[in-house]
Amino acid sequence: MLQVDIFNAAIDSQLQELNSRFNENVVKLIVLCSALDPREICKSFRIDDVYELIDKFYPKDFEDHEKARLKIQLQHFYNDVIRLLEFKALLTISAMAQWLVNTRRSIAYHLVYRVVSLVLTLPVSTATAERAFSAMKIVKTRLRNRMEDDFLTDSLIMYIEKEIVEKISIDSIIDDFRDMQTRRVAF
Repeated sequence: MLQVDIFNAAIDSQLQELNSRFNENVVKLIVLCSALDPREICKSFRIDDVYELIDKFYPKDFEDHEKARLKIQLQHFYNDVIRLLEFKALLTISAMAQWLVNTRRSIAYHLVYRVVSLVLTLPVSTATAERAFSAMKIVKTRLRNRMEDDFLTDSLIMYIEKEIVEKISIDSIIDDFRDMQTRRVAF
């Protein structure tokens, strides 16, 4: 019985963590992005989901007339690629982006390609933001809660870019500091 209670507590903890990381908007974004998965396109192309994706999450990346043209391009794109065996062999959105470029369809379907490119940049920007918040959590401990914003920013940059910082010698920092002009005011 104790093992079941421990197991349930662990599951509850994991569910709370997942719920805190993935709010409704993130889940909606992931579902809408999945409409561009080539495997999903071959099953049933959800054009309305792609349109909702750009309308809700990328409204400033498309003008109104481009949004109208995108719907038409998506329909033509689907009719063009669904019959191609090489398209059916694609497994990822990044593979589809490469295929669009290699077959020069990125020119004919430039708006579709733009949506695919935006979706592909999402994991990078999300991971970068998450890494920065994780670093801030480490750097800004209770002891340092009162630090000024500039110092916090500098500390975060040093922590996030630690691979670059490790290449800087302490002697060069000391020399740079020594060569700075005197900051003290004479009385």
